[in-house]
This record gives sequence, structure tokens and C-alpha cells, in this order.
Amino acid sequence: MNGEARSDGRCPWITPNNQDYIAYHDKEWGVPVHDDRVIFEFLTLESAQAGLSWYTVLRKREAYRKAFADFDAEKVARYGKRQIDSLLHNGGIIRNQAKILAAVNNAERFLAVQEEFDSFAAYIWRFVGGKPIVHRIQRLKDFPATSAESDALCKDLKQRGFQFVGSTICYAHMQATGMVNDHVIECFRRREIIDGYRRGKA
Repeated sequence: MNGEARSDGRCPWITPNNQDYIAYHDKEWGVPVHDDRVIFEFLTLESAQAGLSWYTVLRKREAYRKAFADFDAEKVARYGKRQIDSLLHNGGIIRNQAKILAAVNNAERFLAVQEEFDSFAAYIWRFVGGKPIVHRIQRLKDFPATSAESDALCKDLKQRGFQFVGSTICYAHMQATGMVNDHVIECFRRREIIDGYRRGKA
């Protein structure tokens, strides 16, 4: 493979024959998200990913959903010693104390942003001017790890007290939630998402 779209018309980063990855690519990755709960879910999962592969986290997603109150930021923000100790012994998630504490901290910070901007979506979409940035990616090597927008988001989140939100994590979040459309040009999902967004805006 030369790094362009696969023979099945999907992006080249998908692991062959991995149905979980294929489903994630086909149904979620790059679709614009404005639901705060879903945004908090991806922010939590991507923070947990730091230093690991995305698939490592993706296959633990259901366990995370149960452990983090279906990604209800208000509930997670109230987690105390008992809940944190339980998470540290939960084999279904990544038992990294710093990442677990960061998730609780980030839930608190998430609520503060919601209060200031009425929704977290209203806050975060400002970093791309309110609409998806559509890139023209052809090969696997063309995928950026960061951008000026992810740098700005990273800086602002850190100033607000968020943790495990480096620019690479922020860019992955932007890709996952459709703030940027990084499907390769020949991927069938690229055009579907562009057309779906335009219909939704019509």
C-alpha cells in the first residue's frame, strides 16, 4: 500500500480486518460533534490515550463509560477518594493514577467552561471559526500531528487548568469530533461528512 486510501475506500490508518476500528471510522471519526457529553467523552478518552495507541483506549470504551458515569461531567467532577480508589482497581480501564486524577480535574474544569460559555461546544468550536476545517490529505505521511489551532486550544485549556491536553491530544480530539475533516481525499467518508454537514447547515 502506498499510504493512500485502502482498496475498500477507507483511510489507510485502519487496521485491516479490525471491525471495531472500521465501525469507528465509518460512523464516528470526523463527524462534527456539538453534544457536550460526547465532547467530554472524547476528551477523557484522548487524555487517557497519551503515550498509547488509540485502539488501546477504544477497546476499553465501554468500561470507561461505566466507570465514568456515562461521561456525565457533573458526576465525575464529584468523584472523591472512594471512586478514585475504585478506578485504580478497575481492570477495564487504564489504571494510571495521574490520568484518572486528570479526568476528575478536567470534569471540574469542563463545568467551569460550560458556565462561562453556556456550553463546552460553543467554547471549543471557536478555535476553528465555528465550522470544520477540511484538509486535502492523500497519504498516511500527510496526516499532521498538531496544527496552529490545536496549539491554541492546548494553550487555552492548560491556562484553564486542564491536564493531559497537549497539542497532539488536542489535534486528535479535533479529528475525532469533526472540528477537522482528515479523511483522505479518496475515502468515501470524506465526502459523506462534508455533504452531511452542509445539509445540516441548510
